[in-house]
Amino acid sequence: MPHYYSLGKIPPKRHTIFRKPDGGLYAEELVSTDGFSESYSLVYHAHPPTRVLYIEEAYSVSPEIAIGHNMQHRSFYGLQVKPKDDYLDSRVPVLVNKDVSLSLAAPRKSMTDYFFKNSGADEMIFVHEGTGALKTMYGRIDFAYGDHLLIPRGIAYQLEFAREENRFLIVESVTPIKYPKRYLNALGQLLEHAPYCERDIRKPDDLETHEETGNFLVKIKRDDRIWPYHYETHPFDLIGWDGYHYPFAFSIHNFEPITGRIHQPPPVHQVFESSAFIICDFVPRLFDYHPEAIPVPYNHSNVDSDEVIYYVDGEFMSRRNIGIGQITLHPKGIVHGPHPGAVEKGIGAKSTNELAVMVDTFSPLSLTHQALAIEDKNYYKSWI
Repeated sequence: MPHYYSLGKIPPKRHTIFRKPDGGLYAEELVSTDGFSESYSLVYHAHPPTRVLYIEEAYSVSPEIAIGHNMQHRSFYGLQVKPKDDYLDSRVPVLVNKDVSLSLAAPRKSMTDYFFKNSGADEMIFVHEGTGALKTMYGRIDFAYGDHLLIPRGIAYQLEFAREENRFLIVESVTPIKYPKRYLNALGQLLEHAPYCERDIRKPDDLETHEETGNFLVKIKRDDRIWPYHYETHPFDLIGWDGYHYPFAFSIHNFEPITGRIHQPPPVHQVFESSAFIICDFVPRLFDYHPEAIPVPYNHSNVDSDEVIYYVDGEFMSRRNIGIGQITLHPKGIVHGPHPGAVEKGIGAKSTNELAVMVDTFSPLSLTHQALAIEDKNYYKSWI
């Protein structure tokens, strides 16, 4: 999905001899997607990456479904998810289906005792609060408030936090998360009229080669289970790499909104897509400039997708009594729209300062027990 990039030392031609200063060979690895038919990277390890010391017994992290078939508008107070020290323990699944899992997390402590690898899903971590660094074998990516961290499946990582106050929205996707196809030309370059460009994509840097050996715990997730693998070599032992498959960051603050004379539909806010859902960013922007424009969104029936909005900051013009960190779920097949009074109030407004992330899923979402624990039970009545 990102464009070609190279970091560190690599040989002049792939699949050829690449020796260490002591005469030994670096271990080449092809990190490939879609059966060698999609994006890939070639990485070069100081040690063969296959040295497993032992594997502990796997344990389940399956979400506990409370409502499997939802047909009700709902809202959840995301900031009620309590902080926990450990990153994986802090991840609370809220809305899930066969394609995607939406979780909230408030981890306090940096990952120092283990590495985490999601081998069954791409991850998009939206940083609502906190600063720090995403560390992988590809290098380091510093992150801050408003960043989307895109971590393709199969990449072991650690999160290093600058302080204990951190909050994330985490999207796990069974299918790859990509740039929207309509933003790309035939060569894969982001088009001139796309709402962001390659300059906005932050790639790994500061490649550190860890050649030490010992016992390194990598917790690998797949099929809602975690397998604790113990390796003899450090996961971040690359001397160099190149290709198109790597983690990256994109800030919501770099999304350039598309506006018009009359109200624009939600797809103009799209930032990423998969075959099972889309992700949109709502950012501060000028309102419609037709003299009789109604800037508040019209009532609409999203007959093909469940709509989830995570409210990040500002004032969301079409909703009332919505706070920072709150989530709304509007399921497919039920009309929803502006709350009473919002249309009249919005007429003549010149701009909005809202900041939100939306995930529209093409398959219905189920609710977990953790979701019900933070639910606004009367939200579905809020249009009265």
